Amino acid sequence: MKTVRVWDLPLRLFHWLLVAAIVAAVATGLLGGNLMDWHGRVGVLIAGLIGFRLAWGLIGSTHSRFVSFVRGPAAIGAYLRGHWHGLGHNPLGALSVLGLLGVIGLQTAGGLFGNDDIAFQGPLYGLVSKDTSDWLTGLHRKGFWLVLLLVGLHLAAIAFYTRVKREQLVGPMITGRKRIAATTAAVEPRGGGWIALALALAVGVGTAWVASGRWQAPPSAPAPAAAPAW
Repeated sequence: MKTVRVWDLPLRLFHWLLVAAIVAAVATGLLGGNLMDWHGRVGVLIAGLIGFRLAWGLIGSTHSRFVSFVRGPAAIGAYLRGHWHGLGHNPLGALSVLGLLGVIGLQTAGGLFGNDDIAFQGPLYGLVSKDTSDWLTGLHRKGFWLVLLLVGLHLAAIAFYTRVKREQLVGPMITGRKRIAATTAAVEPRGGGWIALALALAVGVGTAWVASGRWQAPPSAPAPAAAPAW
């Protein structure tokens, strides 16, 4: 056996920050009350993380790029027949990545425009009508269960690969390195340097800024009430 580098540090930080953010979003959303303000802040953070991941999927290192693991049905069939060999995400893992990013992204977007009819309004609530916000809020609440389902399937897949296929997935996402057979050809990841990281961070920060609604003009003060005519 030998150890090779697979996952770069930015991808690993993104992964674990997203895990922590999802746990925080679920906890604050279920508890509600004053924690809804934090629920909104976590939503902005998740939006920024997804923006970063989309950018890093284009300009990051080899195994972080979408072109390295997003394949068609033929690759999936080859993997199921045991004919696929690679270091990064396998074809089924690629579907999991795309599914989670898509669903979490839509879930986050719905929350940014949502409201709870009590005291909380998403940072982008003012951009849509009340009816649209209520509709998006309903989708946001239903989407919660879809997120839990996908996360559960993701954890089940990790357990399956660990216990049945004897392939470690969690360890490499912590250390960035993976143990493979000594006879397996491996090429060190390329790309994803400091300039690429700066660009991806800029996209992530910009996405979070847009999601926060800080760019919107503050609401105008209500007109003073007319003095009563006595």
